[in-house]
Amino acid sequence: MAKKTLSTNLGTAAFFTLLTDFDIHLFRSGKHFKLYEKLGAHAATFNDQEGTYFAVWAPNAREVSVIGNFNHWKGNSHPLTPRWDGSGIWEGFHADIQHGEAYKYAIKSVTGESLEKADPFGRFFETPPRTASIVWEDLYQWKDEAWLKARKKLAGKPQPYSVYEVHLGSWRRKIEENRSLSYVEAADELVAYVTDMGFTHVEFLPLMEHPFYGSWGYQLTGYFAPTSRYGTPGDFKYMVDRFHQAGIGVILDWVPSHFPGDAHGLYEFDGTHLYEHADPRKGFHPDWQSYIYNYGRNEVRSFLISNALFWLDQYHIDGLRVDAVASMLYLDYSRKAGEWIPNQYGSNENLEAIAFLKEMNEVVYENFPDAVTIAEESTSWTGVSRPTFIGGLGFGQKWMMGWMHDTLHYFKLDPVHRKHHQNEITFSIMYAFTENFMLPLSHDEVVHGKGSLLGRMPGDEWKKFANLRLLFSYMFTHPGTKLLFMGGEFGQSAEWNHERSLDWHLLQYPVHAGIQQLLRDLNKLYKAEPALYRYAFDAKGFHWLDYGDRDNSVVAYLRVGDTKEELLLVACNFTPEVRYQYRFGVPYRGQWKEIFTSDATEYAGSGVRNEGIASTSPVKYHGYDNSISVTLPPLAMTIWKLVKQEQGFGLGS
Repeated sequence: MAKKTLSTNLGTAAFFTLLTDFDIHLFRSGKHFKLYEKLGAHAATFNDQEGTYFAVWAPNAREVSVIGNFNHWKGNSHPLTPRWDGSGIWEGFHADIQHGEAYKYAIKSVTGESLEKADPFGRFFETPPRTASIVWEDLYQWKDEAWLKARKKLAGKPQPYSVYEVHLGSWRRKIEENRSLSYVEAADELVAYVTDMGFTHVEFLPLMEHPFYGSWGYQLTGYFAPTSRYGTPGDFKYMVDRFHQAGIGVILDWVPSHFPGDAHGLYEFDGTHLYEHADPRKGFHPDWQSYIYNYGRNEVRSFLISNALFWLDQYHIDGLRVDAVASMLYLDYSRKAGEWIPNQYGSNENLEAIAFLKEMNEVVYENFPDAVTIAEESTSWTGVSRPTFIGGLGFGQKWMMGWMHDTLHYFKLDPVHRKHHQNEITFSIMYAFTENFMLPLSHDEVVHGKGSLLGRMPGDEWKKFANLRLLFSYMFTHPGTKLLFMGGEFGQSAEWNHERSLDWHLLQYPVHAGIQQLLRDLNKLYKAEPALYRYAFDAKGFHWLDYGDRDNSVVAYLRVGDTKEELLLVACNFTPEVRYQYRFGVPYRGQWKEIFTSDATEYAGSGVRNEGIASTSPVKYHGYDNSISVTLPPLAMTIWKLVKQEQGFGLGS
């Protein structure tokens, strides 16, 4: 980042600033979306002196100064001056503060309280438990031009979207040193692994600076800083760059829903409730013991939307998964009667948060139309992933939480009972196309006593692994994009623990290696078969063959592309019984071939296969004039494809 030359504005006295009158107008009206270029600490030159310019919003402060080792952490020697325009911004240039210096803002409140606050716009922080910001300018030279060009070209076009969700600190640890991988090490090891597994994207649990490691990154204090636990901002850019050079997109979890009450953070920043609501019925989050942004305050909206753009702009991030959207939408979220304040119409919608989310999405897509925003939203709110101009919230995708809960509950059942719960595995199609859904098997499903995905499968060892293979196969053929939390792809048997590495030693066992190979092949299949992604959010890409065979716990469906050559017939047998001579109606006469089975021996399955070709017979079934008779392996999914057509009929005949 180039050093800035400070301008001189003349008021009653000479005053040095990076801020123009237009900047102030935008900030105060909630429309300044690149505040990170103006507020915070910036290397600058004034009167031929190199130093640092500081600007911080603290409208109710009596005094503000910069403290650090350069003044023995004592105030007054490096004061900031309040602007004359009523913006509440304090600023100043100090030639003796250079790159790499740790600093905080010493703030004296109107009540005389002395506060020491980290910079809300700080680009780098000391490694926790230390809490100071660090003056940091980064000159990283990106090498991902080809990726960004391709991303722009493919924007809005159907493409496979398979996400590997990662907590960087516990993915793979250096055991001999008892530490996590650095960003630079992950640029080798994690990039190579995600590439080998065939995922299209990696999604990181929040990597912004956070004081409490046990929050997994969801309690942020450094919104504009990659956590220093794993390296410098330049190191983080290098990791992102390496993912892009490998053809893999990078998504970050982003948390605009709440923030912690740490003394150095945003809470009561200038001695008043500046970023949060003063009334705890609106400003305190009972679930996480944290504080809720005042979305109705213009300056707060400028801060948050600037932060969303910052990661897309400065770090070339490809998408933001927005955490806890449901908690933002409802004023009574996790609150009892009397613990919340209705809106002006007497209802429970948080109108200010809704307006913020809509504007955030509009600004993101206006500036980065080839990026994506993804909502973790667990309710039936209408139009989360629909455009704002038709009343939606404007997200690109939404997590399909109902599918996740229903599917995991179904798979926990002993197969003998599944015939009584057929609707749980088929109901998702009833609403699958009401949103742009992503199917998540996320970190939330393998913590807090829930156990691992493998551990939730019923039966003996063989049945557990067969069920897990079937679960993943069903997920990859169900409409929607995909997300899988790390460890699931090889059948991690223990519940996730953020303090330790995944159990990579399990891959020495064929059943675990088989799950991993299955995921590799599912990703390969997903990319190779357009019917699995061409109409991910459109009902025209899905056609039921049979959802009613409860006695056999079998479901079958067609995934539809643009041509008959793309058509896939998918059949799931949710019992450990082999189903012989099972008949499916097909829309085309000819020869059909099994192209995939989750029961293959290379996945440590039993190896029940349909060898050779299944030729159609003129037997009417499932509404079609022709059908095939096949064998369904136990606790497995099979996929069939037309390889030679004879005179036949189209869908619906």
